[in-house]
Amino acid sequence: MFVAIVAGLAGGIVLGLLLDVAYPVALSFYITVGLLAALDSVVGALRAHMEGKYNTLIFVTGFIFNAALAALLAWLGDKLGVPLYYAAIIVFGGRLFNNFAAIRRMAIEKHINKKSE
Repeated sequence: MFVAIVAGLAGGIVLGLLLDVAYPVALSFYITVGLLAALDSVVGALRAHMEGKYNTLIFVTGFIFNAALAALLAWLGDKLGVPLYYAAIIVFGGRLFNNFAAIRRMAIEKHINKKSE
């Protein structure tokens, strides 16, 4: 199932790059923050997979709710005149770096353990 999710994500990225999709500039904050939240979910799923803790339901619900919450924060901040999207950027950006660091450590440890055998 994890492979299917990664394949679907890769296919979506390729289609997004090949198709000429335009969106209004006014939506750029919402889309950017939503993409950051979705990317956080994907990297978190990769980390969970490497740790043997992956769960599809947790991934799908996290993907949807994180993206929706980030877009909601951006929308609410826009209506209030307060840049609330910074909160989403800081949280999801920080989680991305933490997950990438954990993935890197696991990959290095796996490489070292394989080399010492």
